[in-house]
Amino acid sequence: MSKYLQKLFALSQQGGKDLWKAVLACTLTNVGLILPMALLVLLLEQLLAPVLGRRGPEMGIAGYVGFSIVFLLLIFLLMYHQYNATFLASYKESANMRINLAEKLRKIPLSFFGKRDLTDLTTTIMGDCAWMETALSHFIPELLGAVLSTSLIGIGLFLMDWKMAVSALWVVPAAFLLSAGTRPWIDKMERKQRGKILEASGGIQECIENIQDIKANNQTEEYLYGLSGKLVGVEAITVKLEVLNGMLVTASQMVLKVGMATTVLCGAVLLSRQQIDFMVFLIFMIAATRIYHPLIGSLNNLSAVFSTMLRVERLRSIEEQPVQTGTEEAAYQGYDIVFDHVGFAYNPDEPVLRDVSFQARQGQVTALVGPSGGGKSTAARLAARFWDINKGRITIGGVDVSTVDPESLLKNFSVVFQDVVLFNNTIMENIRLGRKNATDQEVMAAAEAAQCTEFINRLPKGYQTVIGENGSVLSGGERQRLSIARALLKDAPIILLDEATASLDVENESMVQGAISNLVRNKTVLIIAHRMRTVAKADRIVVLKDGIVAEQGSPEELFERGGIYRHMTLLQNESQNWTL
Repeated sequence: MSKYLQKLFALSQQGGKDLWKAVLACTLTNVGLILPMALLVLLLEQLLAPVLGRRGPEMGIAGYVGFSIVFLLLIFLLMYHQYNATFLASYKESANMRINLAEKLRKIPLSFFGKRDLTDLTTTIMGDCAWMETALSHFIPELLGAVLSTSLIGIGLFLMDWKMAVSALWVVPAAFLLSAGTRPWIDKMERKQRGKILEASGGIQECIENIQDIKANNQTEEYLYGLSGKLVGVEAITVKLEVLNGMLVTASQMVLKVGMATTVLCGAVLLSRQQIDFMVFLIFMIAATRIYHPLIGSLNNLSAVFSTMLRVERLRSIEEQPVQTGTEEAAYQGYDIVFDHVGFAYNPDEPVLRDVSFQARQGQVTALVGPSGGGKSTAARLAARFWDINKGRITIGGVDVSTVDPESLLKNFSVVFQDVVLFNNTIMENIRLGRKNATDQEVMAAAEAAQCTEFINRLPKGYQTVIGENGSVLSGGERQRLSIARALLKDAPIILLDEATASLDVENESMVQGAISNLVRNKTVLIIAHRMRTVAKADRIVVLKDGIVAEQGSPEELFERGGIYRHMTLLQNESQNWTL
């Protein structure tokens, strides 16, 4: 049973076992709560024995008090065990679920993140995991425990008198069938609600990220009007869903309450026909007052369990994603990067690279240039196995990158992107991200080589200054130099520079280029640039256009050849002389 629960709710092996233990704990607690009713039956039988003309049980007040204390202690122990089996176990599984999900995301190809809406992904990681914690501690064990305990008590009632048992228990499957039959409606509405919530969340995030542009273009009122409409949509669908859930749960609970009436009617008929004993009738009456109680709560949980299955579906969609695998040790013979007839597409019908072949040699700077959309950034990322290619082969030092574990492969790369990512931490720790065991002296040496010392010394706390979210207290050039310091500290044999100076002013560009010159010494360097002056001193230039290598060679050779490179160089030279 634990394996079935593990598979059904996408749990770990231990999580499946713990959930089954929680279900059993809830079952035993529900059964234990019937024990005082048994004591009440004994008391009534003793009191009514003279009236019924038979001998009843003989037990004094001390006996009833003693049994009451024993039952109370037993119920306390059962409820204490239930608490530990549900809450504590669910917290452990919730922690494992988050860790396993993070580990899975760490190994999933980056192409997954390009296809998946990040708002949806964030909601799944944060919201769905939190929901699963509640489901594992409340909804699921209480529902299954109520079903099992009712089944056990029902068996006892059937052994006592099957007609009375049917009159008392027929409402149970009827109520659950009513709730289960409406699941398709609930699922459809919850999926629609999910879409509305993601749309509103995306709108809020977009508003916060682009508030400067929205205000600058006097679009605040119009944008907030559209965002308000999205929030109203969330409210409307949520109200509809709550009303539908409330109606269905109330209807199911009303069906359960009918069971009390049918028990009374059936018992009265059988008693009048002398087909049952009065005490049997009394036992069923008392049982009917208690047996429906856990089921009423479980009907509320049934709707929540349906919602849980949708969340399990989303979590499983991440867990079932294929991961990039490979050997952690590779015998590189140098660090030359070779593209051999490489083809790649983010979407099957839209190839980005068609048939790309070139070589980036160790100790040289190889520049990828060409019109926008030609595949320059894609090619650089494929070399680091951010994605897996569709055809051809990419090797580093003679080793096929598709055979190497991505994390092991990335140890050989220092990457500087145009869009710098910094963390809300100190400058020291942001640079140390390049090599976590680096000393403070090594971090400061990397910062000096990256031309960072001048602006760091101007900050209030120097290297211990917290720079805000994504380095909000720094300028673009300062942020870029910090990313280069991070790459210098890593000191990897392969350097990827993706438009590292594209958005900088002349002064910052000169400083960043000085830092880059320290970074690329004796490395295999693959640089992507739109500015031709940035790559004028490269050893080799590869021009990519429409997903193929249009031309390649040294800057001098390509300029003399009069192709795309010459055309781009002349156009940029002309643009430098343009004035308002």
